[in-house]
Amino acid sequence: MPAPQRHVLCMKWGTKYGPEYVNRLYAMVRRHLSGEFNFVCLTDDGTGIRPEVQCLPIPPLNLHLKPGQRDGAWKKLTTFEADLHGLRGTALFLDVDVVVVGSLDAFFEQPGEFLIIHDYPRFWRFGQRITGNSSVYRFKLGAHADVLAYFREHMDEVQANYRNEQTFLSKFLHRQGKLSYWPEGWCPSFKYHGIPAWPANYWREPFVPAGARIMIFHGECNPPDALAGRRNKRMGFIKPASWVARHWRE
Repeated sequence: MPAPQRHVLCMKWGTKYGPEYVNRLYAMVRRHLSGEFNFVCLTDDGTGIRPEVQCLPIPPLNLHLKPGQRDGAWKKLTTFEADLHGLRGTALFLDVDVVVVGSLDAFFEQPGEFLIIHDYPRFWRFGQRITGNSSVYRFKLGAHADVLAYFREHMDEVQANYRNEQTFLSKFLHRQGKLSYWPEGWCPSFKYHGIPAWPANYWREPFVPAGARIMIFHGECNPPDALAGRRNKRMGFIKPASWVARHWRE
């Protein structure tokens, strides 16, 4: 019997991220994931994306948007279509701006119906927060179509009560008892776990924490910023993260 098909999904729309993000993500996955897999980019523009990547359109959400609102915070929910372009099997979704630094094999082996990053502790204020960070999640294609169906039927209510797709998604699947998290340390945050504490950030470079497999760049800093040592208001001074160049490449 043939092994179940594995897919790695990413999503790119608009002009914030160029095709080089998708191309480098594919190359990192190819270096760190053994065996066969299908790499899919859901996108509104496949120009410049390497031929090994299967470019498919992002399913429409048909959001009820107010003037000035954007649908970007909700687009990932379209990965839960009952029939996503005929794809079958298990899918690992990766944000286009992550940097893969270790083996990905275990992301397809870890037990759990739906796995996601446990949102980072600095976001927790009172008690245990259940919200996941959707930079990296795994699921069976078509298995959670009720997530998207509920959103489409109650989109005004959902948008009023939830800040973004990962908050809604986490609560929805948690209520069903289907939410699980990746082991701690697999997907550390660059800005929370990869920058030396003050004042060592002035003489020590940012680093990859031990045990990391995927470094997550959320918020203001992306891989090119980290590589250049660009500072911003929240993170303050950082030295160039030379490790990025070793991994974030084709």
